Amino acid sequence: MAQFNPFQPQSFLANAYRPLANAAARQRLDPASLEPVGALAECDPGTLAEAIALANSAQADWARLDAKSRASALHRIANRIEESDFHDVALQMVREQGKPYPEAVGELANCAGVFRYYAEMARDEAGRIAGTTQTGSFQFARYEPYGVSVHILPFNFPILLMCWTVAASLAAGNACLVKPAEATTLCSLRFMQHFDHLPDGLVGCVTGGVETAQALIRSPDTHVVAFTGSVAAGRAVGAACADLMKPCVIEAGGSDPLIVSEHADLDVAVSGSVTAAFHLTGQICTSAERFFVHEAVHDAFVERFADAARALRVGPGLERSEIGPLVSEAGRDKVARLVDAAVADGARLVCGGGAPPDRNRGWFYEPTILTDVTLDMAVMQEEIFGPVAAVCKVSSFDEAMARANDTPFGLGASLFTRDMREAMAAAERFQSGMVWVNNPLIDNDALPFGGWKMSGVGRELGRQGLDAFRQSKMVIIDADAVVQDWWYPYPDDWFYGGEGRSFE
Repeated sequence: MAQFNPFQPQSFLANAYRPLANAAARQRLDPASLEPVGALAECDPGTLAEAIALANSAQADWARLDAKSRASALHRIANRIEESDFHDVALQMVREQGKPYPEAVGELANCAGVFRYYAEMARDEAGRIAGTTQTGSFQFARYEPYGVSVHILPFNFPILLMCWTVAASLAAGNACLVKPAEATTLCSLRFMQHFDHLPDGLVGCVTGGVETAQALIRSPDTHVVAFTGSVAAGRAVGAACADLMKPCVIEAGGSDPLIVSEHADLDVAVSGSVTAAFHLTGQICTSAERFFVHEAVHDAFVERFADAARALRVGPGLERSEIGPLVSEAGRDKVARLVDAAVADGARLVCGGGAPPDRNRGWFYEPTILTDVTLDMAVMQEEIFGPVAAVCKVSSFDEAMARANDTPFGLGASLFTRDMREAMAAAERFQSGMVWVNNPLIDNDALPFGGWKMSGVGRELGRQGLDAFRQSKMVIIDADAVVQDWWYPYPDDWFYGGEGRSFE
């Protein structure tokens, strides 16, 4: 069996690494050093067809397993993850994606729990008995898998977000085909070894870009799609699935607001805001990008926020750094474009605004804070996906809330306050799928994750995350076979007899 080799384009099929023969390899560069760290290629149609066929074959037997046996298999996956030291996959992730090493290890450490959660969630209930509408009739709903699920993944949390949807899909009885982001293909492939004890073909990984994703979606032998990525790509995936009447879960990012109330504890607000804005170099779908700060604390907050941002260490993920490189040159160029346009339109650059002077190689960008921004600036309208916080001064909580909601996005929203009335109002009034008060970016395996408006369709995690990968079937069983009084033929006195006719 071939071993994982980052410099040999491969797929993961039938529990084995499979070289991609005759594939045109593309180098993957370390975004910090710009040195090659591996190679990847687009899967050919034959490999995709084989992966889909293997998945369907494996799924037929997997779906017939009882819930307890499937749960045991998911617990074994969790055991294997916990028994690994994470180092090899984490190192590959850092070199390929750029995130600091502690964050790569932290991502992997959170993966086992979701398999345990869904192992027991799927075992807990597989349907619902309803109150009968007819005496002697047994009426219930049961849940069944779709078949083969497709998982199209982003680069920022390539392993954790894969586990969120793969765990739910397996628990529901599906087989899974993973299409990782091109920027994190290698670490995703390396992680596949945790699934090699499952039935052959139950979990596969195929590589490539848009063409591979489109082929997986278009195939009549895949049955549900989970996608995480940009709004533009999410719309394309949603349209393709709609054309085929294929169910999908889409998490499409956003431009999250963060409100700092006049009642905030500034020590907490500053520290939390630095993390919310700059964690993973701002490349998180729930990163806080638009800040609305009450005028009573605005100046003090901005000064301390900037001091904390300047103190963050910028460098390669294998050094002592909090801020790694952006994943690509295009990503860094977009950040620079938005910041430069905002400054040209009158925004004030408080700190950052370019590459660190001591980093003349790699796709680095300093943590950046802008003030005096206006709502019509592109930096307040687009998803930045970089280490930039745009700060707007507001005169009241109501003004902050109105401006926070004035966006086509609706993924997450944060508030710092010690006023419980504001906290409760935020939970009710934020137009977003997630709300954080005094503790941004937290998720919970047992609670749904997803967005409103342009930020997505459907939910990951929680009960809704499981339901996304199973379909319901209504079942009516009458143990005593009897002729029902409403069946054909109708009695003559049921028919309409003209004006004045009485029906009894």
